[in-house]
Amino acid sequence: MTETTTATTTRTAPDSGTEVTLPVNTDLLRLATAGSVDDGKSTLVGRLLHDTKSVLADQLDAVHRASADRGLDTPDLSLLVDGLRAEREQGITIDVAYRYFATPKRTFVLADTPGHVQYTRNTVTGASTAQLAVLLVDARKGVIEQTRRHAAVLALLGVPRLVLAVNKIDMVDFDESVFTGIAAEFNRHAAALGYAAEDVVTIPVSALLGDNVVERSGNTPWYDGPALLEHLETVPVTTDPHDAPFRMPVQYVIRPRTAEHPDYRGYAGQVSAGVVAEGDEVVVLPSGARTRVSAVDTPDGQRPRAAAGRSVTVLLDDDVDVSRGDLIAAADNPPRISDELDATVCWLAEKPLRSGARVLVKHGTRTVQAFVTELSARFDEQHLSEVDTPEQLELNEIGRVRLQTAEPLPVDDYADSKRTGSFLVIDQSDGTTLAAGLVGDPLASFAGADRG
Repeated sequence: MTETTTATTTRTAPDSGTEVTLPVNTDLLRLATAGSVDDGKSTLVGRLLHDTKSVLADQLDAVHRASADRGLDTPDLSLLVDGLRAEREQGITIDVAYRYFATPKRTFVLADTPGHVQYTRNTVTGASTAQLAVLLVDARKGVIEQTRRHAAVLALLGVPRLVLAVNKIDMVDFDESVFTGIAAEFNRHAAALGYAAEDVVTIPVSALLGDNVVERSGNTPWYDGPALLEHLETVPVTTDPHDAPFRMPVQYVIRPRTAEHPDYRGYAGQVSAGVVAEGDEVVVLPSGARTRVSAVDTPDGQRPRAAAGRSVTVLLDDDVDVSRGDLIAAADNPPRISDELDATVCWLAEKPLRSGARVLVKHGTRTVQAFVTELSARFDEQHLSEVDTPEQLELNEIGRVRLQTAEPLPVDDYADSKRTGSFLVIDQSDGTTLAAGLVGDPLASFAGADRG
């Protein structure tokens, strides 16, 4: 199933706050880029923006001027993406840069993530909603440690499709044997991570020169696959299935108490999975109270139903106790309620995680105190193996933990529902994010992992 826009829509870019108008009647693909430093991610994104004519004239003029100031004969297209001053000065991507572009066939929301190992946490952020990831490698270096790390993170997050872009193919004289060797090595690694062969496509590209980025290149006559943009336009896109069990975390209870609406009581939030419709039987968790939906209000007026991704206000038949942080779910297929979470975390903080740590867990719109009762294993993403009962998890490491929460939470396994199967671990002293957590054991599907 594809996610389709039916009218002109205006979206706000997460990094800049600017509004972007997207064209009508195009499929929407959310993708992310990943790869090591200097593999050319920003140049590739800049090339896509430039060659799809998604760059305003004044932006392009600014890039030409900046490139000339650096003594370059041709425009440095990476400057279209590396918007932070620190990024331009260092020549690297630091933050996640969101970019919007479109072709007549499809609209794209792209998250350009950093390549430096220090910013793996930003890669987790950018890839968390991606339907496809473009993982770059330098043709001169091949598959390296950071390539394997990013591939493991993408698999952990459940990104369903990968493109391996073997960049700078011009720097190895468009050598077919170099390309096939890199492709074979990566395909073996991807297969061990659980990816089917049809879900991984490898493309030789030169982001600097444009080979196989938007159009197929005559410099690679031995390659008979699609150009990158051609693949992005035609790859099947899966979204949250509408037949998934309904889930909606309550963000706000609306009680205007006006003369016009003296008895109005609605529960506002975003549908995180499934569909809600008037007359549906639902359960409020963690209390367990059951009732039926009497109406579904949206910013565009009352609707008979609303699907995942839509912000709504749900009205209920009965005057049950519902507060911010509660979850309204399908009564016939609710999540489980538990105060003990066996989960996988990607540790994002400088200070290490040790057993016994006291933290906060933010799940949906509810935040509760928690205690780390056990570090079960640390995952070695290079060899796809596990180290049992490690002493600690350090920055960018992935591991399995057990958390005891002060209050029960309604959770699904991440493999079943990404939104209600994910959470954040927060430092209770200063509010900083310590880890991204996934309920259950997504690593279990990794064919190469030693499960002990």
